Amino acid sequence: MAAVRRGQRSGEPGSLSREQELDLIDALRGVHPDEFGLDEELWTRQSLTSLIQRRYDQSMDTGAVGAYLRAWGLGPREPRERACGLCVGAVEHWVRTEYPAITRAAQEHLAEVYWLGRVRLRGTMPAADVVSAVSSRGRVRFMITTPSVDPPLPRDFVLRLSGTEERTVHVIMDGSWPRNEWPRRLPRRIVLHPLPSCGRAVAARPGRLGPAA
Repeated sequence: MAAVRRGQRSGEPGSLSREQELDLIDALRGVHPDEFGLDEELWTRQSLTSLIQRRYDQSMDTGAVGAYLRAWGLGPREPRERACGLCVGAVEHWVRTEYPAITRAAQEHLAEVYWLGRVRLRGTMPAADVVSAVSSRGRVRFMITTPSVDPPLPRDFVLRLSGTEERTVHVIMDGSWPRNEWPRRLPRRIVLHPLPSCGRAVAARPGRLGPAA
């Protein structure tokens, strides 16, 4: 099945109808792949492709599913895009002076580096937040939650980044959560690094429904 093409409309072969997309988002709220019997701890393009096949008896390749993830606001971003307008200079300085030490430490311990953030999806009822971690190699892992007022970063999400193998992970936190909303008493193998922030909440551009062209 070819990936979603420019101009392809929702519900055409290789895509989900709007009703299916909304149903899928609801099915993912607060639920991880292993609860569907899938062999992953957080959602990825591959596990989401498998769920779509099971739930809707519809074959989509990972490229087509990736188009939905891009529309939802997931994927690699430049560090400056994770900063509010007042903090761009500080973030760029941090990338030059602090980030190299993080990558060296990760290489020494065979660890993964993730950039963590949050997107608010438009067009869903109730609202949906997508918490995502993008590795330095561009791999996206995510979960969907129903937001509350000032929702904290889900502890379970951070623990699942490390996995059952208890891998060491370095997690770079943008301004989506103030530090008092970070999980506490995490295992030492999980190291959180804050991006410079003036305290203003920062999120990715709002995600939208429908595949990205």
